[in-house]
Amino acid sequence: MRLGIDLGTTHTVVAYADRGNYPLVSFTDVAGDTVEHFPSVVAEHEGQLRYGFDAVAASAERGWTTLRSFKRLLSQPSVSPESVVAVGSTTLPLSELLAGFLRALAEALRTKSNLPRAMRRDPKIEAAVATPANAHSTQRFLTLEAFRQAGCEVLAVLNEPSAAGFEYAHRHRGTLTSTREHVVVYDLGGGTFDASLVRMSGRQHDVLATHGINLLGGDDFDVVLAELALAAAGKTLAALGADARGRLLEHCREAKETLHPNSRKIALDLGGVLPQGAEGAEVSVSVADYYDACAPLIDRTLEAMTPVLARLDRDTIPSEPPTDDVVALPSDVAGIYVVGGGSSLPAVARALRARFGRRVHRSPYPSAATAIGLAIATDDKGFDLVDRFSRTFGVFREERSGRGVSFDPIFTREMRLPQEGDEPLVSRRRYRAAHNLGHFRFVECGSLDEAGAPRGDLAPFADVLFPFDPSLREREDDLTNVPVVRRDGEGPLVEEAYEVDARGVVRVVMRDLESGFERVYRLGG
Repeated sequence: MRLGIDLGTTHTVVAYADRGNYPLVSFTDVAGDTVEHFPSVVAEHEGQLRYGFDAVAASAERGWTTLRSFKRLLSQPSVSPESVVAVGSTTLPLSELLAGFLRALAEALRTKSNLPRAMRRDPKIEAAVATPANAHSTQRFLTLEAFRQAGCEVLAVLNEPSAAGFEYAHRHRGTLTSTREHVVVYDLGGGTFDASLVRMSGRQHDVLATHGINLLGGDDFDVVLAELALAAAGKTLAALGADARGRLLEHCREAKETLHPNSRKIALDLGGVLPQGAEGAEVSVSVADYYDACAPLIDRTLEAMTPVLARLDRDTIPSEPPTDDVVALPSDVAGIYVVGGGSSLPAVARALRARFGRRVHRSPYPSAATAIGLAIATDDKGFDLVDRFSRTFGVFREERSGRGVSFDPIFTREMRLPQEGDEPLVSRRRYRAAHNLGHFRFVECGSLDEAGAPRGDLAPFADVLFPFDPSLREREDDLTNVPVVRRDGEGPLVEEAYEVDARGVVRVVMRDLESGFERVYRLGG
């Protein structure tokens, strides 16, 4: 079966291609109700793990510990292929937790979904999947590895706003013309925010710019509501235990998702998290106060759009006259497309329209736009996408005989990625080694400053020791204790080959060209 799978922070959504239509997959939960998502939840008790609907049901049972929003762990700059996570009394590799969740999803697709019977009988799951546009390579690698461990074949990995662009073109083709072919995708999910500028010309989609915030999403809006509710009861979020905090945030998420433009009050019952008999268990929060408290979060997303909007041609005639408050979009922009579960909050659309005027379109299925776009990507009659490397990958090198350090950018953000099936892009460096041992500190960063130094969130890619001295290559012990010293005479001719594929994953090959000795590094693995 060919599917578009959007592994979400709160919910995982699945769509499939059906003769030019891209319906969502619905699931039957433990209560027998039909819902168009699979909960991104894991629960643990005495070493037993449950996922999805079973985890949600277990959260109400005594002794079970629930972990929600585990996808956010992938966005941490320190995450690595060796990262582990604790769920209750169980500690396991993060990749294994993700694979267990995806195996449970695959089982639900076969036994508890509305997929056509012929697809459910097909044991092979082929899927287009997505990662946040600002995801670093380790996050992309761990996502791919989890799908592989779960028995899924990944057909393509798209940036989430790029996938949502496919859904826009499918749904709003009439708004795109030869003179109006740009769309700005505003994607506020449960855990991350991304914005992308996409040029849509026929079936060719070219991502011109992308920018985002790895740790800002709907979860953060839940925390704001929880803090307001507890303040009304004279309590603080920090005073709650982990289980009580999790229950309260889930309650706030459910309350948040019921809000509509005419809502005035949010009623919350804190009886499940406050001590029994405590006063103020039932509180009411003004929607206006809640939106005011959320405004700084929304403002951060608007600020993060600035580098994307800067790529637009400011010499183009504005589509509507600017005012003191409204930023005029050029006439070649079809609009701003609002997607992602976090964008369902009415205050988000209100802020966007206040900033950009009338040319703001919200997807009718904001939580499902990425999954639908991914399903389109699996369709032979779909669209061609030229995506961009969303970060800068490089290496810190010693200079001046070890007296200084410089940063060498190898792949820079907004570099065009190869398309699926094409050969990887390759960058090579050759030189005579001057030391006995090469110490390479590979990192990814959000951008470079004017001096060429990394700035923004810095994610370690790998810390590599490559032996230039042949006598070090047979050693079985760790090379970290070997001092780096300059060699006498001429060292070997060394080549560094850097490859990046259509999925944005980097592979490094270090090679002694004279002896043929080489080592391959992929995300520290």
